[in-house]
Amino acid sequence: MHIHFYKYQGTGNDFIILDNRDNAYSFLTTAQVSFLCNRRFGIGADGLMLLNKHNDYDFEMVYYNADGKEGSMCGNGGRCLVKFASDSGIKKTTYRFIAIDGLHEAEIDLQGIVRLKMKDVQEATDLKDHFILNTGSPHYVKFVQNLQKINVKEEGRKIRYSDGFAAEGINVNFVEALDDDSIFVRTYERGVENETLSCGTGVTAAALVSAHHENGFNEIAVETKGGKLSVEFNLSEEKRYSNIWLCGPAEFVFKGEIEMNVEI
Repeated sequence: MHIHFYKYQGTGNDFIILDNRDNAYSFLTTAQVSFLCNRRFGIGADGLMLLNKHNDYDFEMVYYNADGKEGSMCGNGGRCLVKFASDSGIKKTTYRFIAIDGLHEAEIDLQGIVRLKMKDVQEATDLKDHFILNTGSPHYVKFVQNLQKINVKEEGRKIRYSDGFAAEGINVNFVEALDDDSIFVRTYERGVENETLSCGTGVTAAALVSAHHENGFNEIAVETKGGKLSVEFNLSEEKRYSNIWLCGPAEFVFKGEIEMNVEI
């Protein structure tokens, strides 16, 4: 099986992208996607995305985790797919695309920063020592000190596979406040089952619960191991989050071709 692929990354969160506008790759199985994402035997990536045609939007985003299973929304993936769409000739001032969690808008500014509008968040459940919220994917957010010294893979895995989360899984974010409007975030991602250099929906979740204005506009600068992002949003008196934008770079890495055993 002959596959033509593109590799993109957003703050170190890397993705295989397949142009599926002619349905050439709709047949991929869980095992085949997992093989392609494998860093030793395949191409290597945190996830794989299909760019599909859609009658009502600029395109459709279909996202698979590195384990080969179709995933929930991926923020950095969405930003990378917008950049790929632009590089592939889909030129828009404002992009409108459909993903598993619904409609998204996006923009690319003159500096190449991709701004992705995320779904509104109705609430962040405060459980005293951590928060639970869904930003297109479910997230556990815990504030810590000395984040550089934490074993995120080990500690995140304990939470992800704990009794309350083992069945469906949850992404686990450890957050250190740097000042009133900037944070450092490290994330254990379900589906990858490891720490990633950055997680867009995780960064969004961490930023929302770090709001410094209790009513009105907020902008949070976010440091990840893979680079810098920012999250802009409005917080209402009812503690609802709206007009959420995840902003940061999305870059082409390389393209290539791979032959894959159809029996995988």
